[in-house]
Amino acid sequence: MALADRTPASAQDADLAKQLSNPIASLISVPFQFNYDSGYGPNDGDRVTMNIQPVVPISLNEDWNLISRTIVPVIWQEDVAGPSGTQFGLGDTVQSLFFSPKAPGPGGIIWGAGPVIMLPTGTDPLLGGEKWGAGPTAVVLKQSGPWTYGILANHIWSFAGDDARADVSSTFLQPFISYTTADAWTFALNTESTYDWESESWSVPVNFMVSKLVKFGEQPVSLGAGIRYWAESPEAGPDGFGVRASVTFLFPKK
Repeated sequence: MALADRTPASAQDADLAKQLSNPIASLISVPFQFNYDSGYGPNDGDRVTMNIQPVVPISLNEDWNLISRTIVPVIWQEDVAGPSGTQFGLGDTVQSLFFSPKAPGPGGIIWGAGPVIMLPTGTDPLLGGEKWGAGPTAVVLKQSGPWTYGILANHIWSFAGDDARADVSSTFLQPFISYTTADAWTFALNTESTYDWESESWSVPVNFMVSKLVKFGEQPVSLGAGIRYWAESPEAGPDGFGVRASVTFLFPKK
C-alpha cells in the first residue's frame, strides 16, 4: 500500500512536471535542450545545438497572462554544407509572446496567441539566415488527468536583412502529447515540423522524450533524454536518428 501512497511532496512534483508539458503554464522555467543530428549535405555533416529556452509568465491583470518564450540556439557544426569546415556560435533567436487567459476555457481548453519575432543573431553566415522575421503564433491544448495534448504553431515571414540571403516564409507545426506519472516521470511524443514555402520542402523530426523531475536541495529540476527520427528533411538536411537531452530549471511561485 505504501507504494501507492502519494505524499504532498510527490504530488507537488508531479504537478510541476505536468506544468512543464504546458508551453504557456504560469511557471518560470529555463530549459537547456541539447540536440545532435547528422547527415547534412554530401559530406554527412554533423550539428550539435544547445537551445536556451527561458519561459517567463507576466501577469497582466486578474484574467490574462503574457507568456514570453525565447529560443536562443548555441550551435557547433561541421561540414553541413559540403566541405564547409567547422562553425561555432549563436544561431538566430526566436522570440514568441502569447496572450493567454489565466483560467481554462470551455471543456478545459487552454490557449494563447500573439506575435513571433525572428532576430538575426547568427554569428556566422552558416549559422543564421541574416534576416529579420515576424508573424503570428498560437497554441491550444488540454490537460486531462495525467495526459497533456495539443498543438503549437507559428508562421514567420522575413521583412528585412541581407538582400543576398534567401527570403524566409516558413510554417512551424508542433503537435504534442505527454503522460505524467504520479512520481513525476513524463513520457512525451511530438513532431517539430517546418514547411519552407520558399523551397517547398518539409523538415519533420519525430521526438520521443522521457524526463524526471528531481530536486537538488529546494531547486526543482527536470532531467530528460530521448531520440528523434527525421521522417522528412530537405535534400541537404539531416537524416536518420538524432539524440536529445534536456536540463530544465523550474522556479515555481512561493
